[in-house]
Amino acid sequence: MPNFLFRLFIKKGTHMTKFLLAYRGGHHFKTKKEGAAHMVKWQAWIAGLGDAVVDPGMPVGQSKTVSSNGVADDGGPNPLSGITILQAETMEEVLAMAKSCPHVDTSGTIEVAQTMEM
Repeated sequence: MPNFLFRLFIKKGTHMTKFLLAYRGGHHFKTKKEGAAHMVKWQAWIAGLGDAVVDPGMPVGQSKTVSSNGVADDGGPNPLSGITILQAETMEEVLAMAKSCPHVDTSGTIEVAQTMEM
């Protein structure tokens, strides 16, 4: 069991902070078979996170960027490709989880942000 999962397991019941993972970029698969193989890896990764998963999220389609200058149709230089919400005690625990995500193996990046209670 990965170290961060063990800590989550033994500390169950402790207040956990929520974190947003924003997937950006990533490889555009040439075939449906390549895409399906990647999805199997991603599903195994998310399942392995256990109770840390608040919302596994979803991939997203083409985005648009809204600013005071108007709307850009291309989603910017590093477009959003999906989101996930995890919980952990520390940012370091979530960063360890994110580093093991197969999305980073496809030249994608993951932006991690702690959510704020409102």
